[in-house]
Amino acid sequence: MTTHYRITGLSPEPFRPLFGLSDAELAERHIVRRRAEAGQTLPDRIELRPARPGESCLLLNHVHLDIDSPYRASHAIFVREGAEAAFEAVDKLPEMLRYSLLSLRAFDAQGLIVDAGVVEGRMAESLIGHLLAQPRTAFIHAHYAGHGCYVARIERA
Repeated sequence: MTTHYRITGLSPEPFRPLFGLSDAELAERHIVRRRAEAGQTLPDRIELRPARPGESCLLLNHVHLDIDSPYRASHAIFVREGAEAAFEAVDKLPEMLRYSLLSLRAFDAQGLIVDAGVVEGRMAESLIGHLLAQPRTAFIHAHYAGHGCYVARIERA
């Protein structure tokens, strides 16, 4: 792959006020707390890793394409309570994406889809390179193909 890419998780800042709220306070905001169990995958969108058994995650609706476009979108995501820093890496997919079927959607600066594809995570770099090679591509959103949940943002490095 000749096009270098940067992948980032979500900033923890907007979620920090939710960490530690009671279940009743979360329910008022339509948020559900889940505790990870062995053999279960709760994929944190901040650190881009699965929650470890016993860790607490918040299941909430998140506007992941907050742009004035027909493609403006939101979906349910998990964020791990206490996550401190957003994942960020150049030319390295986090492990939790390597073992999933992904939908990659390339958008232009106006939030319109340029191109898209579905790929096994272990082969995603090829599709990322193809999408970023298109001049109109401003960024890519990665989603889990099965559930449709937003995972991460990918852009040129």
